[in-house]
Amino acid sequence: MTDQMTAPVNQPLDELGPVDWIVVEFPGSRFRGEIIPTLEQLVRSGTIRVLDLVLIRKGEDGSLDFSELSEVDESELGVLRAYETELAWLLSEDDVAAVAEVIEPGSTAALLVWENAWAAPFASALRHAGGHLVDSGRIPVQALIQAIEEEEAEDAGEGE
Repeated sequence: MTDQMTAPVNQPLDELGPVDWIVVEFPGSRFRGEIIPTLEQLVRSGTIRVLDLVLIRKGEDGSLDFSELSEVDESELGVLRAYETELAWLLSEDDVAAVAEVIEPGSTAALLVWENAWAAPFASALRHAGGHLVDSGRIPVQALIQAIEEEEAEDAGEGE
């Protein structure tokens, strides 16, 4: 997805923080906007800046419906629509189509791109000092939970 990325409007490139993206699937199309208040709080606190958000609905027959933030019903996204003018529209049609391939029929998914605004000063300082990112990674929370649960099960088995 990075080949389509541009800087958000009115922000110098060297002041950008790291940009991440996620795809969250809601089986049975059970997305009702419950995550929006938490996302809004992260935006208001300056922790993140939403750069792009696309809702993808995949019918049982495999048909697809894509909705940008401006097209989504107010009841689904609530106050997040207020941030619409700050979006940079980073995702290409090919990006969204590729994501849609992995979504299960009868599901709704949210494809979210955000800037880690909290890290922007550090990232800018690194660039000004001549540093550059050579690798990055993320450990999925589910993997951490599974590892902890397996460790606890092993410990419980040893105590018997």
